[in-house]
Amino acid sequence: MSEPPIDFNGLDTAVHGPVRLGVLTVLSLDGPSDFTTLKKRLDVADGTLGLHLGKLEAAGYLAAQTVLHGRRPRTTYRLTAAGKKAFAAYLDAMRRLLAAVDGAG
Repeated sequence: MSEPPIDFNGLDTAVHGPVRLGVLTVLSLDGPSDFTTLKKRLDVADGTLGLHLGKLEAAGYLAAQTVLHGRRPRTTYRLTAAGKKAFAAYLDAMRRLLAAVDGAG
């Protein structure tokens, strides 16, 4: 009996990267967070985080709001409805994969 193929094509590549997945996880667990908080929680460099935040924002998964605190800008990020949906779909795909692996063992 032939087993069905495992389909990874449905995984959202905008979510799949470790930093992007981390950002979505932090925002899902903690709610809106500023750049510095995300940087500390994920232990990544400014440039790395900025790049991945940009990709998530371009995908429509994040919204950013920048306000001035004194002379310094402070940008806070939050999940959009599309971001929440994409994150939930990704987690669902991972649950199905884990269930398949657990069932094979």
